[in-house]
Amino acid sequence: MTLKQSLLWPFTLPYGAVAHLRARAYRKGILKSQRLDGTVISVGNLTTGGTGKTPMVLWIAERLLAEQKSVGILTRGYRGEKIAAASKNNSQTAATNASAKIISRTSDEVGLLQSRLGNRVHFGVGANRYEQGRELAKRGVNWFVLDDGFQHLQLARDVDIVLIDATNPFSGGRLLPAGHLREPRSSLARADIIVITRSTHALAIESAIRRDSNAPIFYARPKLDSIHSFTEGQIAGTAAPQALPGLFAFCGIGNPAAFLDDLRTWGLDIVGHKFFPDHHRYTDKDDQEILQLASQAGASGLICTEKDLYNLHAIYSAKLPRFYCSIGMQIDNGEDFWRTVRATAESRRGLPVQP
Repeated sequence: MTLKQSLLWPFTLPYGAVAHLRARAYRKGILKSQRLDGTVISVGNLTTGGTGKTPMVLWIAERLLAEQKSVGILTRGYRGEKIAAASKNNSQTAATNASAKIISRTSDEVGLLQSRLGNRVHFGVGANRYEQGRELAKRGVNWFVLDDGFQHLQLARDVDIVLIDATNPFSGGRLLPAGHLREPRSSLARADIIVITRSTHALAIESAIRRDSNAPIFYARPKLDSIHSFTEGQIAGTAAPQALPGLFAFCGIGNPAAFLDDLRTWGLDIVGHKFFPDHHRYTDKDDQEILQLASQAGASGLICTEKDLYNLHAIYSAKLPRFYCSIGMQIDNGEDFWRTVRATAESRRGLPVQP
């Protein structure tokens, strides 16, 4: 435990007590969850950021679309701002954002989801996800994916999927603000399905989970969908990792070290890196620092995440080639996972379980 964590540790006691009492109040019916007219699949975690929620939301949305469902994504957005433009009609792509050098008014995660799913999905963005869901229901949406929803107990859900990152599953057991746990590990008892990400086998983590939950456990890991090159915001194409030697990586995401590991696992030659806080909005100073560090490392290009596109700044005018990764989710036994999701939802809503 660091000095900072030691100083913050006393504040975890009231935080943990409030989280426990709040969850208990909902469980006992003292506080009431509001139910939408439709099926709600929640994707969440125990810790702050970095477990793969956005790729999982994309995966689930694509499966629902393949089944011809009318799909809505409910998300708080960064800092919970309500974005009127975050609807099905807003299909602005990452390339358009880059070309116009626009910093999106929505969160980076919302921008990424809109870019990938376009006008096939409705979006409800704002802190009050029940009200957002009601608006989408008026447009015919009856399947909702609740992004980062495990702690959003105000909204009733039919499936609670919890992601746990194998590289840092329980943040050392420390609650906020000393650690990154949003709730005590005992809250896993609420989960319907648990997905351990960035691993194919983690018996120690499974044993720890089993102390608090009997939910089925699946495994998943990040999957490199493609690497894109962009110049002044226009997509130039994709490239094989082996064709991109000497890259300097930078990102502002929840688990930057894992991104660096992923890049190397995918076969990219990374000569240096610079990490920024999650949701970081890049400035002129940041651009200069990235370019200086890349030059010192002898890099021949820069690479970041797709999420970073929505926070980039003048680095678009950099002289080094720029690339970004489109990342998906690879789920082991994906068909079994999806059958479990559907069966859980249908059982909870009293519908006949489909084979």
